[in-house]
Amino acid sequence: MAVRKFKPVTPGQRNKVISAFDDITCKTPYKPLLEPLKKSGGRNNQGKMTMRYIGGGHKRMYRVIDFLRTKDECTATVMTIEYDPNRSARIALVQYEDGEKRYIIAPNGLKVGQVIASGANAAPEVGNTLPLSEIPLGTLVHNIELRPGQGAAMARSAGTYAQLAAREGKHAILRLPSGETRMVLVSCRATVGTVSNPDHNLESHGKAGRRRWLGRRPRNRGVVMNPVDHPMGGGEGRASGGHPRSRKGLPAKGYKTRNPKATSNKFIIERRKK
Repeated sequence: MAVRKFKPVTPGQRNKVISAFDDITCKTPYKPLLEPLKKSGGRNNQGKMTMRYIGGGHKRMYRVIDFLRTKDECTATVMTIEYDPNRSARIALVQYEDGEKRYIIAPNGLKVGQVIASGANAAPEVGNTLPLSEIPLGTLVHNIELRPGQGAAMARSAGTYAQLAAREGKHAILRLPSGETRMVLVSCRATVGTVSNPDHNLESHGKAGRRRWLGRRPRNRGVVMNPVDHPMGGGEGRASGGHPRSRKGLPAKGYKTRNPKATSNKFIIERRKK
């Protein structure tokens, strides 16, 4: 997978860098696995704006992804690798031996025609989903469950992965994409390999209009607002704005917001690096 750079024939193309989409094998999605995706525009059920800088964007359909991977009794064959407008990773349409089709997050290197499996008896190969108790130490994994049967919750975006560092009793120790090291039950499932589209972080929109296509409206800084609108607003001329903080007054950049009494603290061995 690679990225495309453009000749600067227009101002919008001067800094534009997009995916080459050379890994995509099908342009039309599988209709039975599509669901409507309604846009809120950042408004709640009363029509009041509760999230700023959201609105517009291209119409989308949601692709129903199988994050559980609990169909252990039969193998599946990869039919297509597709683009998903709702996530940064690619998705793969797989067909099981009994004829059922499902979408999964496509791992990097997954090919059309490849056979994948899930369950404790599956081989620890790319695309296969196993309990952490059955995966060799040092393996790179993604789509990791936090609780058994919950479905994949960690390492799902493009290019991400976690490393299985060790096993202690009924817990496995994982080094997550953020740099955090934490314990997860060995009965939780994970998929072998890294997530597809690793060059996603190299992309550049190039123009404001491309962000509007994604449903993101212009975002103005708190420093340029009035004091009534933001704690960092006001002042004569180009005032610095004081200590960085959110619109509600919560300090940013170094201020710890995590609850020190959070239940999950006992599972975290090393916090993420700043």
